[in-house]
Amino acid sequence: MFTFSCPVSFSISCSSSNGNIQNHGDYRVNINVNGSSCTRRPIKHHTLLNEVGVKEGSTSLSAIQFLENGHISEENIRQRIPRQKQLVDPYRQGLITERGVGYRQTVVVRSYEVGPDKTATLESLLNLFQETALNHVWMSGLLSNGFGATHGMMRNNLIWVVSRMHVQVDHYPIWGEVIEIDTWVGASGKNGMRRDWVIRSQATGSTYARATSTWVMMNEQTRRLSKMPDEVRDEISPWFIQKQAINEAVPDKIVKLDDKAKHVNSDLKPKRSDLDMNQHVNNVKYVRWMLETIPDKFLECHQLSSILLEYRRECGSSDVVQSLCQPDEDESFANGVQQNLLTNKVLVGGNGRLGSLDINTLTYGGYTHLLQTTGETQNEEIVRGRTRWNRKICTDL
Repeated sequence: MFTFSCPVSFSISCSSSNGNIQNHGDYRVNINVNGSSCTRRPIKHHTLLNEVGVKEGSTSLSAIQFLENGHISEENIRQRIPRQKQLVDPYRQGLITERGVGYRQTVVVRSYEVGPDKTATLESLLNLFQETALNHVWMSGLLSNGFGATHGMMRNNLIWVVSRMHVQVDHYPIWGEVIEIDTWVGASGKNGMRRDWVIRSQATGSTYARATSTWVMMNEQTRRLSKMPDEVRDEISPWFIQKQAINEAVPDKIVKLDDKAKHVNSDLKPKRSDLDMNQHVNNVKYVRWMLETIPDKFLECHQLSSILLEYRRECGSSDVVQSLCQPDEDESFANGVQQNLLTNKVLVGGNGRLGSLDINTLTYGGYTHLLQTTGETQNEEIVRGRTRWNRKICTDL
């Protein structure tokens, strides 16, 4: 069992499964990683930093985080969040790029991240976006103990919430493939931050997907949006890059659906596993509710090429949600193309390929989506969405 020893010369609280222990004076506190024991004995102060591999007088490495506010917790020891910018993270296969302000992470697509066709699901890509964003903040040295929140944000009781997300997918990574994910941040108005991503194949260098998002701050206690404090702007603005993964000169707006939508899935209730560290339903879960409202027959022969999301309010554990979905007006065109292919029998062989027309070049118009609450908070919008689709090679045609 690994034990971390940390002598201090002031009052400390030592977290353990047996409760907190407070004492005054110079002590050595031995904390087991599993939190099962806590012992102490007198020690001279000058050995503090030497035992954790930090030069005396330095306040830049993770040892000092164990002593913040005189409190030493098991969480501090297990996480070891850096206090200073790190250039390389061997555990997460990440490194700082873009002249010291961008981040790149190498990822292997795992079996639980793919669907029946052995390609990564959209939900998996969104989770990878979220994870690399958090790891970027981790490497920056700005991460406090919140969900991507900086030290200044924690002092002001602020958390990040996403207000908009746009993802474009050209190719989906396959199971076992090694991909590289680049991410960076930039300014978005006076009180927002933009975060972008690009996914590439490590083997070929081909770009698979792009994404851009807008984030704003919310007071964790009042659950109301907040302006960005100057101290937070001073923390994050040195990391801003003026480039975009998706060029959006005039961002599209999504129309609101009503109760006449063609497809409706009601009585959706968040599960405990749907909540994140900010105590609300994670934004990735919304996408699952949206896509599950689309008919299975359509999903079997189509693959999502882009999704645009506009978030309106957070969703809590007690909310009951309704998912509405309406196909675009050009659905009849897509159905007409399919019927034409069936009638003229242009498929060759049994591999689903077209002789004179490649079915992968046919883009289905798409769907408009809405998630809203029902019950006591009836018809309060949670998120609006729009999806665009490409036809997959489908043997049913």
